[in-house]
Amino acid sequence: MKNLLKKIRNLILYILSFFYKILSAFGLNLKNPVIVFFSIFIYFRDIIKYIIKYNKSKNPLVKKFPINFKSLVPMISDMHVSSGSAEGVYFIQDLWAAQKIYKKKPKEHLDIGSRVDGFISHLMVFMKVNVIDIRPLESNNKNLVFVKEDATFLKNISDNSVESLSCLHATEHFGLGRYSDEVNPESCFIFIKNLIRVLKPKGRLYFSVPVGDERLIFNAHRVFSHTTILNCFNELKLHELSGIKRDGLLYTNVDLKNFNDTEFKCGLFIFEK
Repeated sequence: MKNLLKKIRNLILYILSFFYKILSAFGLNLKNPVIVFFSIFIYFRDIIKYIIKYNKSKNPLVKKFPINFKSLVPMISDMHVSSGSAEGVYFIQDLWAAQKIYKKKPKEHLDIGSRVDGFISHLMVFMKVNVIDIRPLESNNKNLVFVKEDATFLKNISDNSVESLSCLHATEHFGLGRYSDEVNPESCFIFIKNLIRVLKPKGRLYFSVPVGDERLIFNAHRVFSHTTILNCFNELKLHELSGIKRDGLLYTNVDLKNFNDTEFKCGLFIFEK
């Protein structure tokens, strides 16, 4: 009886968690209702404070900015957030890869699916970057050349033509339909073969994926073991194996014998052809 109740409880929690994730994806956050109501109270309190101080002010510049009904746009969640994040997998991996490419100083660089507002923007400071992504992007920056397409087959890229290539935390999404791509369990492995195909001899590939106990989290991503990645890229030479552990720290040049997938959140690979 206890086991049955436990299973029912776990099922209910799973269903609630499932629908919470769907609601969160559309911006509805019901996680902290007390904080929400408290923030609303603070918001209206601040309206009253502003009106009182506005009416007392004799500064003509201040009088240009009265509160009225049209000016009320509650931004209550920002009361409880930090100024940003200088940690985490994406922050660390973006700096790691950008620093490597800066030292190497290739003539051109091609990226597939990495963060434009992180890694790509770092590269654009010192070089032109070609980007392929299935998601649309509008940019007039002269250091960014963007192509919108499904990169699985890299159909417009010639064999042995890319000197410097990157794909950071993107391969795990291929073929899951999350970004409106075609659902295909083989897509990520087809993509890896094409990364190898287009890389120029002596060219370098900067690559990262989630690592750990291998599994699929549909339709979010896959988690790979580092040995699966090394086997998939067995035609290339491993130049560096680094990783971000669950303690949030970067560990560089980790010995293969000491790379325990369960201790890491992200594997960082540099391959050379």
